[in-house]
Amino acid sequence: MTRAVIDTNVLLVANGDHEDASEDCAINCLETLETIRTQGIAVIDSDWRIIREYQDNIPTKGQPGPGQVFLKWLLQRRATASQVVEVALTENSPDRFEEFPDKDLEPHFDPPDRKFVAVAAADGNAVIKQAVDCKWLDWWQQLSQGGVTVHFLCPDDVCRYYRNKFNISPPHLPEP
Repeated sequence: MTRAVIDTNVLLVANGDHEDASEDCAINCLETLETIRTQGIAVIDSDWRIIREYQDNIPTKGQPGPGQVFLKWLLQRRATASQVVEVALTENSPDRFEEFPDKDLEPHFDPPDRKFVAVAAADGNAVIKQAVDCKWLDWWQQLSQGGVTVHFLCPDDVCRYYRNKFNISPPHLPEP
């Protein structure tokens, strides 16, 4: 059974709320959310940092999209350990966590992204599902050495974003 920490951009892309994401990327994100809902385990932090980020970024008005459906499922199932696991984090200072596996790498991360890594490390078995945040391409190898796996759901998109943002070829991707 897949244990996953879902980056917020997966919900946004599944919703169609990321204008540059390809149709294939949106489908991959949608299928990932559905797989976690039907046969996986979502891993979040016990202080709801991830839930709050979802709530702050996922539109709640209008017809619910896959991101809203996933968030609602998560809120309804959070007490069901067979579907949602909450792990405790130790926050040493704002957005700095004892559980972050590489203290040299941590300052390079966007502060809001650190919680995803800390949750995956604290769980020990969860894979981070990442859609289109290209900065993660520079970090996945170090995270892997620290025991945290990143799965890029949209390899073509994330590499294209990387080339456009940094004007260089992207690093190689991990094996799926």
